Amino acid sequence: MNDCIIVGGGIAGLQAAIQLGRYSAYNVLVIDNGKGRSTLCRNYHNILGWPDGISGEKLRSLGKKQAESVGVQFAHDTVKRAEAHNRSFVLTGESGKPYSTKTLLLATGLTDRFPNIPGLVSTLGRTIYVCPDCDGYEIENRKTLVLGAGNSGADMALLLRDRTDDITYINHEKTAVDHGRIEQLNDKGIGYVEKEIVEVECQGDGMIRGVKLEDGEALPAERGFISFGGNQVHSELAAQLGAELEHNRHVKADPRSKMTSVKNVWVAGDLGVHSQLTTVAMGDGATAAIWIHKALSRMRF
Repeated sequence: MNDCIIVGGGIAGLQAAIQLGRYSAYNVLVIDNGKGRSTLCRNYHNILGWPDGISGEKLRSLGKKQAESVGVQFAHDTVKRAEAHNRSFVLTGESGKPYSTKTLLLATGLTDRFPNIPGLVSTLGRTIYVCPDCDGYEIENRKTLVLGAGNSGADMALLLRDRTDDITYINHEKTAVDHGRIEQLNDKGIGYVEKEIVEVECQGDGMIRGVKLEDGEALPAERGFISFGGNQVHSELAAQLGAELEHNRHVKADPRSKMTSVKNVWVAGDLGVHSQLTTVAMGDGATAAIWIHKALSRMRF
């Protein structure tokens, strides 16, 4: 029986693991499948102590080593099922392997939806971004393209307009955009193109040069953002346990402790409500771990 299982070895899960491991009192297991949003980011620039940036893969690698150094164990698996049994929880992995624990932290995050456009993945997190709060700074006064769909892409372009006056929104999926948003795009001088993107043209090291459209037109760019909408929030395990969800499938939690509506089940990172920044995910993970420690301490008496 583990004292705590953390599902998800991204930024939030790793920070929680490090915090729990440093209490030197618990059996902590992180179950991770090696995927996740942070694996796609080539360079975080907004993290304390890394002025030149650090990739998500590097941050995860360092975090795992740090957690292992304080006794945290890791298992490579995908948890498919979560059930409550008396005062504990039983998780079932993809292979059918069971895992049992007294407390549970879900840090399964979300997956950004984007089409399979040649050249896109190699630029993500380097010169094409997903989070305006994290990386809006990177497009200041640069020729920028928003690759997206419908109202989601239009909203991203409008949000970024204060960063640059040279911005074009390409509605790749040709999804309907509300008339009011079209008027706003026009009023703010944002270009609007409703054509399929057939290639993101880039040079070495993930530097975008522009995009090629279905009719052969080429649009040059120095930076880009994606916003296709319909991101997948991985809240299935929380739902199986009966945790309360928001309308958008993010998991509700106590703002102070990060505990969900299910006792002894916590949530951290992008899975929670409005915390889609790496630095916030770290704080979520540390906070949840502190309250897990409090809960485990009470179980001893």
